[in-house]
Amino acid sequence: MALNIVWIAFFVIAFFVALLKLIFLGDVEIFKRLADGVFDSAKSSVLDVAFPLAGTMVFFLGLLNIAEKAGAVRFLARFLNPLMKRIFPEVPSGHPAQGQMVMNFSANLLGLDNAATPFGLKAMESLQQLNPEKEKATNAQIMFLVLHTSGLTLIPLTIIAYRVSVGSVQPAAIFIPCVIGTLMTTLASVIVVSFWQKIKWDWVLYAWVLSAIAFVGLLLFYVGGLDTAGKETFGKIVGNVLLMVIILGFILGGVWKKVNVFDAFIEGAKGGWEVVLKIIPYLVGMLVGIRVFRDSGALDYVVRFFAWIIGSLGFDTKFVDALPVAIMKPFSGSGARGMMLDIFKNPELGPDSFAGLTASIFQGSADTTFYIIALYFGSVGIKNVRYSIWAGMIADFIGVIAAIFIAYIFFA
Repeated sequence: MALNIVWIAFFVIAFFVALLKLIFLGDVEIFKRLADGVFDSAKSSVLDVAFPLAGTMVFFLGLLNIAEKAGAVRFLARFLNPLMKRIFPEVPSGHPAQGQMVMNFSANLLGLDNAATPFGLKAMESLQQLNPEKEKATNAQIMFLVLHTSGLTLIPLTIIAYRVSVGSVQPAAIFIPCVIGTLMTTLASVIVVSFWQKIKWDWVLYAWVLSAIAFVGLLLFYVGGLDTAGKETFGKIVGNVLLMVIILGFILGGVWKKVNVFDAFIEGAKGGWEVVLKIIPYLVGMLVGIRVFRDSGALDYVVRFFAWIIGSLGFDTKFVDALPVAIMKPFSGSGARGMMLDIFKNPELGPDSFAGLTASIFQGSADTTFYIIALYFGSVGIKNVRYSIWAGMIADFIGVIAAIFIAYIFFA
């Protein structure tokens, strides 16, 4: 119901904003822009999002099948069972979904979005096998999805690369702030959903969470001691090397376990195209709605409204120029990225301005909640998403507030 209301609201709000622009501002081109945007986004949803995803899906689902036959997924599930059975009490100990979720989280940590999606969709499919009501999301599926939408990333390589491309003199300055921001969003996600699901926290869960924070802290301490070139090199090498190690490890693990590796790859890869076909309608519907909402100018009015409230309360408004990125990020990663680049290219702002730095942290502190919910739940046919949107949006809101504070601490 929540996703249904939001999707309808995109079109209704966009139509009335466009109508007001036509009547009161004389913008005779507004409805043409909306219509052009509908056709353009419908086309790009398939050609620029779904089809490029197909190749990645085919390869990594094939690779995942090798890992499952070699026992790597079961090993991960057993190793992390003390943590996973507390966060996902509905999932049986050692279930393949545990290992698949870990692989999804690990790919996200390394900034490998293309690899994370196939692992995540496979994990959602495994969780769906445990679902007694096939059209209604389970607690485990919601916890997994909200954690995924928090976008925990240790290497914000893409953002650094964009900053380099627009001539930033400190492209890696946002490395540590981005990691802290995404960590805050992830912790908020765990706490919010745990409260909703009445999950009991014991010393084991606290120990895992504190250990993860300590690991991130040590990594930040190490990376913080590097110069700009060192940070960029670290970001480029670590994630890609570990990805190749994982690929090679799965293949050699299959050989070690006497698995017919290529046949196992083909068997798993065949499911990749089927998944893409399932998610295309959800992608087109969500991305067209977001595009219409954005092209109508409704987002600009939302930003101005927040700026007016913040200014009226007497708070500093330096971060307001970056707010479009924070508002758009839950709906569209490409839309938020475009707005971040607009700030970078703005001669009055730029990548090293306070707005540019804050926009970078917004971009790196969370993921696209609505897009991911439509993609993942759509892939398994779930229609009742329950409280997943509200939990994800609350976590996103906490992440935005944390990102603003982090920006002032580091750059004001």
